[in-house]
Amino acid sequence: MRLAAVVLAAGKGTRMKSGLPKVLHRVCGRPMVEHVLLAVRKIGVQKTVLVVGHQGDLVAELVGDKAETAYQAEQLGTAHALLQCRDALKNFNGDIMVVCGDTPLLRHQTLSQLHTEHSRSGSAATVLTAVLNDPAGYGRVIRNTAGGIMKIVEQKDAAPAELAVSEINTGVYCFKAEGLFEALSEIRSDNAQGEYYLTDIIEYYIARGESVGAVIAGDAAEIMGINDRCQLAVAEKVLRRRILDRLMMSGVAVMDPASTFIDDTVHIGADSIIYPFTFIEGKSKIGENCTIGPSSRLFNATLGCRVNVQNSVIVESRVADGCNIGPFAYIRPGCVLEKDAKVGDFVELKNSRLGEGSKVPHLSYVGDAEVGRGSNIGAGTITCNYDGENKWRTKIGEHAFIGSNTNLVAPVVVGDGSITGAGSTITKDVPPGALGVARDKQRNIEGWAKRKKISVKID
Repeated sequence: MRLAAVVLAAGKGTRMKSGLPKVLHRVCGRPMVEHVLLAVRKIGVQKTVLVVGHQGDLVAELVGDKAETAYQAEQLGTAHALLQCRDALKNFNGDIMVVCGDTPLLRHQTLSQLHTEHSRSGSAATVLTAVLNDPAGYGRVIRNTAGGIMKIVEQKDAAPAELAVSEINTGVYCFKAEGLFEALSEIRSDNAQGEYYLTDIIEYYIARGESVGAVIAGDAAEIMGINDRCQLAVAEKVLRRRILDRLMMSGVAVMDPASTFIDDTVHIGADSIIYPFTFIEGKSKIGENCTIGPSSRLFNATLGCRVNVQNSVIVESRVADGCNIGPFAYIRPGCVLEKDAKVGDFVELKNSRLGEGSKVPHLSYVGDAEVGRGSNIGAGTITCNYDGENKWRTKIGEHAFIGSNTNLVAPVVVGDGSITGAGSTITKDVPPGALGVARDKQRNIEGWAKRKKISVKID
């Protein structure tokens, strides 16, 4: 049976206290609506329609070509939202699944189970339900004595006996496309909210002798909707643990899941070890046999195999096999570290390439630079890349040795196999194989400190 999906994402989300539409708030690296779109895509839908409203252009821009867009100019309820898809789905023959855009924990396996049962039963509608210890805030599923569904009643319209029911409506449905929009047109807004409830379609079908089925979600946590930042944090914790479990089952060692934060968009190879207080975010990709952390952050970073990173930050950069980084290194966007390079403690790199086997062991800033293979950058070296108006590049050749506390004033070239003397300020190119020294000759002035009455106290 052909299947279309409608994702309801028109709400403002006032309780988020944000200028951003609710469904664009991120959970483990993805906007929550993207998690929902991925789930419906995995069950093989032929068509997806996203219903947007508040700041709909922002939501539509993020979704791009992943779904068609229908606009709900006024938020008049879930039935009204689905009705806005009439034109997009008017020629669709099959089933239509409706899901909420603020349920990022919903698994594709659960949606697949719902559609399978709906197809098997031949029902006009099938509802995904859940049983909660505390059902407050959810619509209750009211069944008859035979166990069949009679209706779904929203909490604000429920009688005391109905409020005692623990089975709730998740807001996820599967409908036959045939006759659906005609049925939606019959729904009225005579309720406490003055809205057109999609739940009322259940009574509509039952009154006309149509069958309505239900599937109870195996894990009630999946159906959690996000309405405020507290719930957002709870969902983040649940999804983060799922991500870590998936990584550990694939061969990644996570030393302490409670203090490790990895986005859903990250890939990590087998036999890598992730130490505590580490954040790996964005589209980061880490190879096999790497050691990351403790206390490190990687964002959109690509690492090869056998890379070690300690107490460091890597942002939008590429690191080849066998590199060692940190502790306390900061690799800023645009950097490329080639095989077996080393970036040591308190080193900052920016928009630079470090050649194979080259080293910046400690206490240096290398920005807008090209460093050839096998070169060594001494402690305290700085590439002076900014003249107050423009950024300039420094080029260091292969097997060069940059002495400690060297200032390289760009644009400047240090040739292959050349050396700079410690404490030099290099403003001119150093030819290959040469020694570049640029510092005043030392003078010792006898008795100067005594004449100036300077005393040095030694504890």
